[in-house]
Amino acid sequence: MTSRAPRSTTTRLPRVRASELRGRGWLNTGGKDVALADLRGKVVILDFWTFCCINCLHVLDELRELEEAHRDELVIIGVHSPKFEHEADPEALAAAVERYEVHHPVLDDPELVTWSAYTARAWPTLVVIDPEGYVVAQMAGEGHASAIAALVDELVAEHDSRGTLHRGSGPYVPPAPTSGTLRFPAKAITLPGGNLLVADAGHHSLVELAPDAETLVRRIGTGERGLVDDAPDVARFSEPNGLCLVPEELRSSLEYDVLVADTVNHALRGVRLSDGVVTTVAGTGEQFMVGGVENVVLARGDVAAPDSHLSPDRRLGPFDAGVTYEPLDVKLSSPWDVAWSGELGGFVVAMAGNHTLWAFDGLGKIGLLAGTMNEGLEDGPGEIAWFAQPSGLAVAADGAVWVADAETSALRRVDGLRGGAAVVPDGVTVRTAVGQGLFDFGHRDGPTDQALFQHPLGVAVLPDGSVVVADTYDGAIRRVVLDDSGPGADVGDDAAGTRLAGEVTTLATGLAEPSDVVVQVVEDVDGPAQVHLLVVESAAHRITRVALPAGLAGEVLDGGAHRTQRPVTEIAAGALRLDVPFVPAPGQKLDDRFGPSTELRVSATPPELLLSGGGTGTDLHRDLAVNPAVAEGVLHVTARAASCDVVPLGPDGQPDPDVFPACHLAQQDWGVPVRVVAGDDAPGTVPELTLPLRG
Repeated sequence: MTSRAPRSTTTRLPRVRASELRGRGWLNTGGKDVALADLRGKVVILDFWTFCCINCLHVLDELRELEEAHRDELVIIGVHSPKFEHEADPEALAAAVERYEVHHPVLDDPELVTWSAYTARAWPTLVVIDPEGYVVAQMAGEGHASAIAALVDELVAEHDSRGTLHRGSGPYVPPAPTSGTLRFPAKAITLPGGNLLVADAGHHSLVELAPDAETLVRRIGTGERGLVDDAPDVARFSEPNGLCLVPEELRSSLEYDVLVADTVNHALRGVRLSDGVVTTVAGTGEQFMVGGVENVVLARGDVAAPDSHLSPDRRLGPFDAGVTYEPLDVKLSSPWDVAWSGELGGFVVAMAGNHTLWAFDGLGKIGLLAGTMNEGLEDGPGEIAWFAQPSGLAVAADGAVWVADAETSALRRVDGLRGGAAVVPDGVTVRTAVGQGLFDFGHRDGPTDQALFQHPLGVAVLPDGSVVVADTYDGAIRRVVLDDSGPGADVGDDAAGTRLAGEVTTLATGLAEPSDVVVQVVEDVDGPAQVHLLVVESAAHRITRVALPAGLAGEVLDGGAHRTQRPVTEIAAGALRLDVPFVPAPGQKLDDRFGPSTELRVSATPPELLLSGGGTGTDLHRDLAVNPAVAEGVLHVTARAASCDVVPLGPDGQPDPDVFPACHLAQQDWGVPVRVVAGDDAPGTVPELTLPLRG
């Protein structure tokens, strides 16, 4: 008797053969190339990523559990398709694969060959291939973990029944282990007494070093990835980054001395220096999902409403930007740095995962300080400003906060933080000194409105008030000096306010991904005090001392300007249909219990590119009108879709009241470069632009 394959419950794409995997080379394969034929019989997931992208890093973490659970049937292939010039460096890619503990083969695709073959349009994009070599699903963005797990389970059962599933080891070959005191250190601070505390991200721990920046004093954390509070030999972190010394007068009341941005745990941790004890002080350990309905714990205990879909011991709800919350009751999203603001009377948190700044009083209140959770470069009042992966913070003498805004390669300044009794004050403003947008970068000195950085992660303030920037992907330390007219200097009006006028120079080059700078003033009995910089060279696994040049003048360098090059989509002037397919995972359905289950936002750069069709709506399709007078631009599309598990029916034919369905939110932002074609050239253009959220 022939067994029958189980019937698929997923809406599948038409059967299309997967394209061959082509690029410059492979990592994590022991030096061997991998062809699709080698993967026949396995479920394959292609993860199109770039190592600068926080959403891509979120997806790497989403896939870890699935990868471990299906080692015999599943092969994940990372296809690295770089955004920044530095990311196209094969050595930088190899370091990133090690840094982020990527435990599967990675194809180096610097020319976007495989990216184009699979029509990827966003980082991250996931493509699922069945054991017979056919593409069965494509999805963009994050939040797809449950859907992919359900699809993999379905494919494994289906092809196991048909005899087309081959179990066994895949092509992954782990690299040789490395040793050393530091492994991809992220940030550092000077402790009372002169020692250094370093966030040793690659070792998932904190390291205290002697003033020579080399001698190990102690390690806080076991070195294993995790979220565990306790003594230093028990506690666990997950890729910690930012560190901030608590003001001395608050240490006894807060009961910790250092605040830590524990990035991958989506948490803030407090460390008591006397004994190294670690305590979680903010965050739930789960990631904040933009637009999600379960970002905040509204109540604890047996308080759920009778019709609530949530467990009765913990009722969750959506986040309100105008409200402060108990710190342990709100989800965070990849906090990357922390800084104490005396003006605010609290900590500023760079929330890289959702492109915002938050305020935390250290004990009982936390809330959104600035940013809309849209990714980009928009100045203005805090409630309408856009950030893009803020990753470094420094407080100026006048109380303003400087922000290294990594994905826009920008240096931003936040003013108006005088909060009084309010954790989140009114009147916060955001302005840009350096930076042009998400896709413009380089190494160029000169006036601030023309200067360029490349994905800076760190910033510090010098004694003279000027700013030093860890220009990470340029491997440089840069200095920014505002004009004598001060922070209010007007370079010219832009769409949201005024830029900050000044000059940019280069203080040091040839550094290996500098991610932070510690400023030290060394007194000299025979002369004026000297300023030294301790640079966290993350990719070199060390702290490097850099003496500043006399007079702090620096060099004026021009390494050129660059723009992210992605395939351009040609569209016809006039009517254009935008479609964002979304299919719930097996065992899930669209979730409209809290309002519309889907949302679509559309805008353009320049805004004149669209004659109509921009704005926000609930349908995942839209009719656009493209302006024939605009030759090219970028379509910005943001889509979200909420789904939930289908509750099984009880004996009475009604949903089982003891089963509480989990909520799932998929989301993605696309920036699609387009070229507008009119007249006789239009027939070759696309009549419809399809951006699969999950399809």
